[in-house]
Amino acid sequence: MTEYNLAIVDDDQEIRELLTDLLQQYGYNAFSASCGAELYQLLEKEKIDLIVLDIRMPGEDGFSICQHIRKTSLVPIIMLTANGEEMDRIIGLEMGADDYLPKPFNPRELVARIKAVLRRSTEGINVQHETTVIGIKAEIFKFIGWELDTATRKLTSPDGLDISITAGEYTLLLTFLERPKRILSRDQLLEITHNRQAGPFDRSIDIQVSRLRQKIEIDPKEPTLIKTVRGGGYMLTVPVEKTVMNA
Repeated sequence: MTEYNLAIVDDDQEIRELLTDLLQQYGYNAFSASCGAELYQLLEKEKIDLIVLDIRMPGEDGFSICQHIRKTSLVPIIMLTANGEEMDRIIGLEMGADDYLPKPFNPRELVARIKAVLRRSTEGINVQHETTVIGIKAEIFKFIGWELDTATRKLTSPDGLDISITAGEYTLLLTFLERPKRILSRDQLLEITHNRQAGPFDRSIDIQVSRLRQKIEIDPKEPTLIKTVRGGGYMLTVPVEKTVMNA
């Protein structure tokens, strides 16, 4: 089993200890931090694979911490939000969080979310390793000058620039590229990308589509690549060329 290093960031010591013990029981290496400053020091000393980040903390809150991290790192982040605070979830996703979980939560639900986000974030690394070692095929998707390499999770613009994308954005883009010119409902997208069903007010897919548009659309306010289908969901409008690479 691959060992993952997780960081729990919460100003409540009891919650930090509870989650640290829980994650260690599931085989993770769990570190804890009570604030942003402690997290930044931890990130300098340890390779952290995922951060569980509480939003409502005194001093520097989770939004600011997430924004600070996203300036230099794509490490996956799961935000813990107050139950019913829809705006917190929206802002968290806009800041670059990969998923969120409202408090109070079932510990097993948190573990399930962690597993899902880690699976998405390491997919490209695992594919690259398997392609090299045992010959499993990797794929390159091309669409109107853009290129996505699944072996490295590298997104290249028509100008040849490397575009940074989070684990959630990568999975969402790959979902569209594998199903071009097909209408995908919000429920379908959430099930495919997050392995869960949408709640009645769940806007996580809308936020991630918006973030993805910011990176691949010429004018995100007037999108032409990923169109909104009224009453239906979203659709990638352009043809996609897929090339299978052998080891």
